[in-house]
Amino acid sequence: MSGNDQFPNVDQLRAAIDGGQTRDKVAFPDPAAAPLGTDEEAAGTPLPPAAVRATYERETSRRVSRHRSHGDRRGLWILMGLMAAIGIALTVGYLA
Repeated sequence: MSGNDQFPNVDQLRAAIDGGQTRDKVAFPDPAAAPLGTDEEAAGTPLPPAAVRATYERETSRRVSRHRSHGDRRGLWILMGLMAAIGIALTVGYLA
């Protein structure tokens, strides 16, 4: 980032997420009923620039994104296993 971009705002953070810079989704805008930062603006309590900057840096770092994607897959396998166990238990209980 250069010039005035050294302090990203909420719109720049959302653009980075939609642009695929967070590496957890493809570069495509997400339609949002309430875009990032809207609730804070409506409440009259905008996000502090330091919080936006810290979030921008965390979201656009490769290390965080890679860790998040592995955790999501592991959680999916655990969920699928639990659902299969519940399905088997219900089937056995129904047939007994």
